[in-house]
Amino acid sequence: MRNLIQTICWLCVAAALTAISPGQRQFPDEEKSAKLKTDQLERILKEDHRKSLDDSTELIKLSEALKVELEKADPHVLSVSALRKTEEIEKIAKRIRSRMRRY
Repeated sequence: MRNLIQTICWLCVAAALTAISPGQRQFPDEEKSAKLKTDQLERILKEDHRKSLDDSTELIKLSEALKVELEKADPHVLSVSALRKTEEIEKIAKRIRSRMRRY
């Protein structure tokens, strides 16, 4: 009789544990770490957004400077500074794109 009661108790415990899916079993420490992860992700996203805004401002300045330089230059001559500006524009654009694709 005692073995029957113990078996029934174990079956009830097993049934209760299987009724709760693994995603629902969160202990207080796990809840805190999940909240910290979301807070950290939010900070990272805000920082990335700020960096992208700064980079886009720099991108606009460089493209305007490149436009002015190309308008002043002879059509048959390409300056080294214009090439450097185009390379810098490309690097900044890739940096912004990589930040956007991250998430």
